[in-house]
Amino acid sequence: MIRGSGNVFADLGLPRAEEKQTQVWLAVAINQAIKERHLAQTEAASLLNISQPKISALANYQLGGFSVERLLHFLNVLGRDVEIVVRRKPRSRRGARILVTAA
Repeated sequence: MIRGSGNVFADLGLPRAEEKQTQVWLAVAINQAIKERHLAQTEAASLLNISQPKISALANYQLGGFSVERLLHFLNVLGRDVEIVVRRKPRSRRGARILVTAA
């Protein structure tokens, strides 16, 4: 067994691993908000001002066409606050990181 880093994209050696992981966490929050509001894909598409196929892509985590900024905007439209905190990394950690958590 090999212990993962916590970022499957980095573990697979994919480019822009932190951005991809951030997109996935934001998409999880978006999909959860849509589900909690009992929105059909067409209703969610209208609310977010995108097409229904794009909602389907979000629901299936096909996130290539979505920037982090756009996903953050969707969360705001869905009534979610987004808080970004910037701080120094601990000296004990080699590199800085991006971390997305949901409350």
